[in-house]
Amino acid sequence: MMEKKHKKIVQNKKLTKKSNSIFNHSVNTKIDCSVKNNIYFMSEKEKIEEIEKHFFQIMKVLGLDMSDDSLRKTPRRVAKMFIEEIFSGLNPKNKPSFSIFENKYKYNQMLIEKNITVYSTCEHHFLPIVGKAHVGYISNGKVVGLSKINRIVNFYAKRPQVQERLTIQIVQSLQRLLKTQDVACVIKAKHLCVNSRGIRDIDSSTITMELIGSFKRNSEIRKEFFHHIGIS
Repeated sequence: MMEKKHKKIVQNKKLTKKSNSIFNHSVNTKIDCSVKNNIYFMSEKEKIEEIEKHFFQIMKVLGLDMSDDSLRKTPRRVAKMFIEEIFSGLNPKNKPSFSIFENKYKYNQMLIEKNITVYSTCEHHFLPIVGKAHVGYISNGKVVGLSKINRIVNFYAKRPQVQERLTIQIVQSLQRLLKTQDVACVIKAKHLCVNSRGIRDIDSSTITMELIGSFKRNSEIRKEFFHHIGIS
């Protein structure tokens, strides 16, 4: 039994070591995203089972009746939601694949995808961040399918986040993907950790932006981008 357990630990360590290079390439951008490299150490099924056990205990500590029909399956629901949905961006396997095309049309103006839904989770209180992202780039010879921009935003949003990091990760991912220095991202979002607790300010929202290349250096390009996304 001990030999079997030891063999599994060794296999998991090898898998973790092998996966580190995949992890670093697929998940991390240059900015630290607070994710450890042992992401493959447990299977998704094992993670769900582990979270389910711990969340059951949290609910018990809160004094909830865990024999109640309405609550009995909640720990399992929460565990599956964490792994398969709202934190699915922690798993490099869920990173969307991209088809990059030559810019045959020689389109050399900015391309903007605006009003992309952002639904993320604040890493400080594990409460929702809800808003819109506006992403623009100027081609350096390569273009990407429009829906892929939405998928990049969604991938990095699906993890415990801070809005500043999310904004930078989106820009760095597109910069690397399209090999262009001209990328911009603006996110405007509400944070339920501000809206529903603490100060409980339901009207406030947060704006973050990351501008590189021409979007940062050229005031006319920056002004045009802000005009198109509705920022004066």
